[in-house]
Amino acid sequence: MSSRKIGATLIGLATLGVIIFTIYKLAAGKEIGFNEIGSISILLMMYFSAITWGTKEEKDGILQEEELGQRITEKSAKISYFILLVAILLAVATEQWIYGSSNIFLLIILALAMCTLPFVEFLVARKYQ
Repeated sequence: MSSRKIGATLIGLATLGVIIFTIYKLAAGKEIGFNEIGSISILLMMYFSAITWGTKEEKDGILQEEELGQRITEKSAKISYFILLVAILLAVATEQWIYGSSNIFLLIILALAMCTLPFVEFLVARKYQ
């Protein structure tokens, strides 16, 4: 078994442990917050990275530095941007629908998210012109 698979297994078990602990806290009526959500997010990020990318030493998958790896990273970044944009839009719409008002910070984040990709594309295009 490669070190990548061992690492992914350990990170997956840690993620599962934190998720079970969070469910236990919810069932016990305790409040969950940034620590639980942040830990689960960081562990999931590490897990998906470990199962996606290979290592140069063991040559066991796609390397992030290769042309295919860079193409995968670019395509997934753009898809992730649009998924996140739709999620923020749904959060704003849901808040408006439930509470009848909108959170100004969420609206600012939505406006910033809508402008970010075109602005960054403009900056990158200027670099090549």
